[in-house]
Amino acid sequence: MPALGEARARIDALDNTILTLLEERADVARDVAAVKRAAAIEVFHDPERERQVLERLVKRGDRFPPDAIRAVFREVMSACLSVEEPLRVAYLGPEGTFSQMAARHLFGLQARYRECATIEAVFEAVQSKDATYGVVPFENSTEGAVSMTSDALLEGDLLIRQEYVLPVSHCLLSRARSLAAINAVYSHPQALAQCRSWIAKHLPRAQVVQTSSTAAAAREAHADERAAAIGADIAAELHDVPILRTRIQDRRENATRFVVLAHDDAPPSGRDRTTVAFGVQHQKGALRRVLTDFETAGVNLSRIESRPSRKAPWQYVFLVDVEGHRTDPALSSALRAAKKSTAFLKIVGSYPRGDVTTGEATTPAAPRGAKAKKRAR
Repeated sequence: MPALGEARARIDALDNTILTLLEERADVARDVAAVKRAAAIEVFHDPERERQVLERLVKRGDRFPPDAIRAVFREVMSACLSVEEPLRVAYLGPEGTFSQMAARHLFGLQARYRECATIEAVFEAVQSKDATYGVVPFENSTEGAVSMTSDALLEGDLLIRQEYVLPVSHCLLSRARSLAAINAVYSHPQALAQCRSWIAKHLPRAQVVQTSSTAAAAREAHADERAAAIGADIAAELHDVPILRTRIQDRRENATRFVVLAHDDAPPSGRDRTTVAFGVQHQKGALRRVLTDFETAGVNLSRIESRPSRKAPWQYVFLVDVEGHRTDPALSSALRAAKKSTAFLKIVGSYPRGDVTTGEATTPAAPRGAKAKKRAR
């Protein structure tokens, strides 16, 4: 066994080698940027290429944890992309929100982030091309759809480019010394709803106050020692508010599905989801006929949501998630048939499905290689 000094010297030498290779990778990134500019390619970021690289590295890894491989190389790619062309990403802010956490998971620390006060402002930033991408919450596993995102997708022209599933663990943040001293609880409506039963049981006398974000709630808790906020642990750190309780969400498996907004959706990956919006005539059996079109084509619907139409009272439009890419033969056939059965039909985007355990968009597993077979034996 080598002495401690020898082991540390070897680590130092390896760190130097890693840094040299990172600088060499950055030089190659500059060459790639020059090629893209010469070809007049406007968007330098390639999510599909990024996903393939991460999956290849995770499969190649042996002793290094897969989550750590993703985290390390996402930051490497984020830094190299900043050398090519800094990526501009809008998200529902302010700092300390779960939307910011999702954005950083997706694009790394080196992207240029723009925090927006509302979901509509995120859409506007991408629509006006002030940002390349926008990150907004779309659906929560406990409380369902985020209606503001659904409405903005229905009314606008942006598409879903990617999705990310973020496990959401809520903390109670407060300067109070005990739960009994708290007289008000602040948070975003979604966070309050996800902790409804916990609040009723542990803070039955506290006033519940809605805020524009969990980060805004943390500011309230910082200003008032008898107030509490519900939010992420990062909000406690950013706003200097102690964590009084952890994991207070009503469901342990609580998670939020975030979507990336862009002007274009994604090419087929082999493991895709497509979100479709449509309206039907106000007559008997109209919705059933549309759903039958998907069933006849052998397409699986995984989610359906109704939203009030903005054109007439008591009329509704629908958002559905279906398995497959819009270019897949079965889904393409279903969409053509459904278009004849609807008052309007709009494809909101085709994109790789996020993994419910890692949050990452994934492609189908390749056949087991020699190393995998060797392990299996």
